[in-house]
Amino acid sequence: MHRHIIVSGDDALAMTIIDELKNAGVTVARLANIETSDAGVARELALAEVTHALAVVCAGDDDAINLEIALLARKANPNARVVARVSNDVLREAIADDNGPGAILNVAELAAPSIVEACLGRRTHQFEAAGMQFVVAGSEAYRDATLRELFGDLAPVAVIQGENSPTPGEIDVCPGRDQRVQAGDWTMMVGTADEVAAQGIRIPRTTRTRSHRPWPRRAVDAVWALVDDFNPTFYPVVAGALMLLTTCAVVLRLNYKAPPRMGWVDAFYFSVETMTTTGYGDFSFVHQPTWLRLFAAFMMFSGVTTSALLVAFIADVLLSRRVILAAARPRIRHLRNHILVVGLSALAMRVVTDLTTAGYDVAVIEQNEENRFLSAVRKLDVPVIFGDATLRQTLQSARMDGARAVAVLTRDDMINIETGIVLTEMLGTEIRPGLNWTDTPLVLRVFDRTLGFAVAQRFGFENVRSTVELAAPWFIGAAVGLQVLGTFSVGQRSFVLGAMQVAPGSELDGLRMFDMSTQTRVIAIGRPNALVKLHPRRDARLHADDTVYLVGPYRELLATLRKGRPPRQPGADAAAGQ
Repeated sequence: MHRHIIVSGDDALAMTIIDELKNAGVTVARLANIETSDAGVARELALAEVTHALAVVCAGDDDAINLEIALLARKANPNARVVARVSNDVLREAIADDNGPGAILNVAELAAPSIVEACLGRRTHQFEAAGMQFVVAGSEAYRDATLRELFGDLAPVAVIQGENSPTPGEIDVCPGRDQRVQAGDWTMMVGTADEVAAQGIRIPRTTRTRSHRPWPRRAVDAVWALVDDFNPTFYPVVAGALMLLTTCAVVLRLNYKAPPRMGWVDAFYFSVETMTTTGYGDFSFVHQPTWLRLFAAFMMFSGVTTSALLVAFIADVLLSRRVILAAARPRIRHLRNHILVVGLSALAMRVVTDLTTAGYDVAVIEQNEENRFLSAVRKLDVPVIFGDATLRQTLQSARMDGARAVAVLTRDDMINIETGIVLTEMLGTEIRPGLNWTDTPLVLRVFDRTLGFAVAQRFGFENVRSTVELAAPWFIGAAVGLQVLGTFSVGQRSFVLGAMQVAPGSELDGLRMFDMSTQTRVIAIGRPNALVKLHPRRDARLHADDTVYLVGPYRELLATLRKGRPPRQPGADAAAGQ
């Protein structure tokens, strides 16, 4: 083999990368049954002819194996693009500093922005290309017209046909500017920040870093948390103890005759002293009437009982508070307009961090009280509710009814789907295909993209996000030489913003714009020693060494990238076919 790509891993992400590379016409060698030893990995790499490989993609879910393969592959072939999946931030940063060609990627970091945008209902996506700020903006067509008439020079990325269209819900990918749309159609356009602003589309600004809650609010929450933690029976017991104390104090003040007589303070003091069984002997009942002596005995017995009950309730609260403090769990009963995150996975932790950094209130539901991310959540001052999110009472305790968005991000696809269905039922919305379930965004993480698409169609969920669908373009792009600038979703379709260089003698060298794929949109062309050309005309030609900035479904971008490669030599083709 020659100029092939080696892929390791056996999970959904690795298999997706292999399938997409093969569909793009790339020769792929898969590493299977990797042994966790230098000799085993080196042997497998040698069998896969790593010295002749174009790239090595370590896409498994084990950081240690990925790290080992990446280091040995880099040693064996310094010129290969090494793309490794590493979830540990410390390791990832350390390896990335001296990785050479390729990339060190974190799936959670790649997928989190799309989740955050869906939670916030953002209609814009910002990215930088050719030294300029571009914006992908979503907007509803307000009248029947062509895209050019509505949005001027903005380049169309996608159109979701609305209820007034013959085929509602259908997506037109990268249509021409002269395509007519009807009022209510959802359009995604791309242009520079100035061009988008000129069309009256507001670009949201990044908010400042969220500070910790002010101490008065924290004090109030702490008091409410303490009150809420007591057993409901505690309060009747307290009321009974106060009534007993008051009765005893009044009876002793009015009826204790022997000198010295009891004042109100003395009566109160002696009642507390007797009920708590302290008994300093300040007052004697030897010379008191029989009924008063019997009353004193009753006071002692009832005092012991109520004191024991109060001590038991308080001890129970003090013990239970240890769990609350360990999870940094202030009560969320007063939260409004917060974002509820279900499941504290690596992806969820990244989403929680991004949301709190942007200044939004977040609450978390987590079932495992030993979750390794709890300490990080505590530092962010985010409340955590422990419980099963598929149960209504757990969702109610997290103030789901006051949330501005819900993101279900556990590691189990079935739990995520079940939780989404429970949420729709709690809000009293009928589940029918093709209908939105609520105005509150519900974002479901479904790892498998095929299952995610099926769930979105069956239950009408608008924001089903597949981590495989979101992360795969970054791995594939880094392996084949496509610079991925960003990803975003339109409906259930994933789009990629990328940059590529036109190789001399390739299929793209000299090609006119209208001869390119209709499923991609060229938004700018950068040429050596020349200004960047925005929105090239359809009769414009590409030339060798041009840097092309384009947007579209990543499968189409891969096909375009293949055309931009240098032509293969006959000897290389023969080697690749062996």
